[in-house]
Amino acid sequence: MLRLKKNLYKANTKKGLLNLVSEVKSFNEQSKYEIIKIVDEKILTIYLNSQEILTAMTICDYPEYLAAGFLYNQNILNNLDEIESIEYNEELAVVVIRTKEKTLFEQKNIKRIKTSGCALGTIFGDMFNKLTPIPKANKTQFKLSHIRQLVKEINLTPSLYLEAGAIHGSVLCSSTGPLVYMEDVGRHNAVDKVSGWMLIENVNPEDKILYTTGRLTSEMVLKAISMKIPVLVSRSGFTKLAVDLANQFNLTLVGRFKGKRFSCVSMKRRLLFDE
Repeated sequence: MLRLKKNLYKANTKKGLLNLVSEVKSFNEQSKYEIIKIVDEKILTIYLNSQEILTAMTICDYPEYLAAGFLYNQNILNNLDEIESIEYNEELAVVVIRTKEKTLFEQKNIKRIKTSGCALGTIFGDMFNKLTPIPKANKTQFKLSHIRQLVKEINLTPSLYLEAGAIHGSVLCSSTGPLVYMEDVGRHNAVDKVSGWMLIENVNPEDKILYTTGRLTSEMVLKAISMKIPVLVSRSGFTKLAVDLANQFNLTLVGRFKGKRFSCVSMKRRLLFDE
């Protein structure tokens, strides 16, 4: 069944993070042995009713959110009302999402597309049928000073990245601050967990910012558009296709955000230069 936590941003405690890492003996540059912490990577298989959809490599901290978010971002699920139940079996490493009615995905053969995502990201052809441009009528503006403060707060938050490294993070933010912080070995997994949280908690995306630590590829942009989030920010750079898609679908795309420097390549009108 669902294991919901309303305030997941504050759930990133030191004690909780230690359950997701292991310690190994390492030989360092000083010719000495030391104990270092590394992230635990696990296999998780996602089922839609009786059909296997995907096997993913993940840290497996919020498997229900990951499964729901993945299916939503792939246009397999459209809203929470379609879901009858979500069950996670830790021993079998399986998440089963049961729907009230058979989905279109199960009725036809959907084309899979391998992406540039870490751990072999996958999207399905029908994902593109779901995408609609983010309305230009949404004139919500985001102060640059606020975005800088968000990034500073995110960087100081206890995280697997600070504890062990080798991890990507995605953070959903509002005008009041960060709402949910998800991490995983693949940046697409981290975004899907944010998407699943939004779907299950019925979060309005229209006034939100999505911050990610990973590079801004076409897959990341498509997921943000699918989630209807108007602003996507990263400390990393872009690909050409990501920039083209952001302009096509009216997404404000901001990359290379470090210190006072950044590059906005689409829909600059949503940024309020208040500094």
